[in-house]
Amino acid sequence: MTELPYRPCVGAVLFNDLGQVLIARRIDSGAKESWQLPQGGIDDGEDPAEAVLRELEEEIGTDKFRLIGEYPHWMKYDLPPHLIGVALRGRYRGQSQRWFALRFTGSVDDIRLDHDGHPEFDAWRWASLKELPAIAVDFKRPTYIVLAAVFARFAVPTGR
Repeated sequence: MTELPYRPCVGAVLFNDLGQVLIARRIDSGAKESWQLPQGGIDDGEDPAEAVLRELEEEIGTDKFRLIGEYPHWMKYDLPPHLIGVALRGRYRGQSQRWFALRFTGSVDDIRLDHDGHPEFDAWRWASLKELPAIAVDFKRPTYIVLAAVFARFAVPTGR
């Protein structure tokens, strides 16, 4: 199964004006709660910066944010063996992701997890950026460790 490709994907680290980040709980996580940052696939021919804006609007139901940063490298993760051939519609061995930092400019009433006809999350909350590695599933933890370090400069109150 390691001959399967990586799925091209984007991820969003959405900061509020207190410097906290939005995490959401996956609907399909089974018995164990699975909190994560919003992320999603890149459509054919789509620019990653455009994809993150689209994905964030689809997943959390708002366009009230602005791009404030980008991690300049692709990061990959492999699915654990028991999920290869099952997760990601069985077509990928993992994901190759481009990550972006965004600033939320709306109010909590603007966040609508049911905006899309196929919601991925059933709950959301604001969390400390430093909390990310601890909430991540094992195979995403190395990515979240990097994100917590490289986007730390955005984890400050804006005074808005």
